[in-house]
Amino acid sequence: MAKSTPSKSRRSGGSSVFTGVLIGLIVGAILAVGVALWVTGNNPFNAESTEQAPTAPEVTPPATPETAPSFDFYKVLPGDAPTALPPAKKTEAPPTLLYLQVGAFQNPNDADNLKAQLALLGVEAAIQTSDQGDKGVFHRVRVGPFQAMDEVDRTRELLTQNNIPATLVKEVPPNQEKP
Repeated sequence: MAKSTPSKSRRSGGSSVFTGVLIGLIVGAILAVGVALWVTGNNPFNAESTEQAPTAPEVTPPATPETAPSFDFYKVLPGDAPTALPPAKKTEAPPTLLYLQVGAFQNPNDADNLKAQLALLGVEAAIQTSDQGDKGVFHRVRVGPFQAMDEVDRTRELLTQNNIPATLVKEVPPNQEKP
């Protein structure tokens, strides 16, 4: 014979999940407060906390009110006569930067090739790209900046020994005001 099993009705598990989350939040909050009190050292259940409230010290008002000092703008400033403006600081001319330009190309690959050739000689070069309007974009290969002409002469001699022509370029940086 076939066994028949009675059908058991089950309640949905949604309310038990909600109850678990609620209990977890309450337990977590109680633990957080306990840890905070333990870390700070405050114990609200301590027997010493039943002290009397401190009494405010007696303050007697001063017999005469103090008068505020009066300031006169022209008496506060040093000297009675108007002074001239301080002399303007002399701005030093920025030092002129010296470069050796070894080439200018419209093709960026040519500029990279020359820079690599200079690197093999031990000379560090930089490529500056500039737009010349109607003439197009030029890629300049420059060596420097140099501070003294001695350095320029030594580098130019090395370049001429390797058949690389170089032109001296003097660049004055723009004068910037300093605060």
